Amino acid sequence: MGYAGGTTEDPTYYSLGDHTETVRVEYDPAQVSYQKLLDVFWDSHNPTYPPVSRQYASLVFYHNEEQQRLAQEARQREQTTSGSEIFTEIVPASEFYLAEDYHQKYYLRQVPELIADMSASYPETIDLVASTAAARINGYLGGHGTLKALQEQINSFGLSPAGKDKLLEIAARKLGGIVCSLK
Repeated sequence: MGYAGGTTEDPTYYSLGDHTETVRVEYDPAQVSYQKLLDVFWDSHNPTYPPVSRQYASLVFYHNEEQQRLAQEARQREQTTSGSEIFTEIVPASEFYLAEDYHQKYYLRQVPELIADMSASYPETIDLVASTAAARINGYLGGHGTLKALQEQINSFGLSPAGKDKLLEIAARKLGGIVCSLK
């Protein structure tokens, strides 16, 4: 989570200037394509609503001409499919500023038992932010994914037994389903 797309140096949530709140996705193109990331982006929000401010604008950043082409084609497909104006902008990537600690892994930070477990493994915020395990836990807590996938991955997250049970309990409510305790 951070800020990008503007010219203000060192933006913060309360002094954002001309930046937009953004999510930086680091990915391995051998594992997932830029096109697939674009598909997730378009499926994850309604781009037909005009932004209420620059802070909340819908943007796709590109790093090269191929990404620009793919993003523009995807935007055009979305326009054709929806039949409505698309307000998402396709813009060149600019400097990314990491948001304040309290904006990172929001759902995870709402569960004291889980943030304590993860903080034991990642005492520095920058390491927690970069953690794939923390990102996955945060996603499940936000209601994304499936219980089956969570149950397959949970032992790789570095959680205590109580932390695993807490994550399963919350995810079951958010994702719908019943899980058995790991006890």
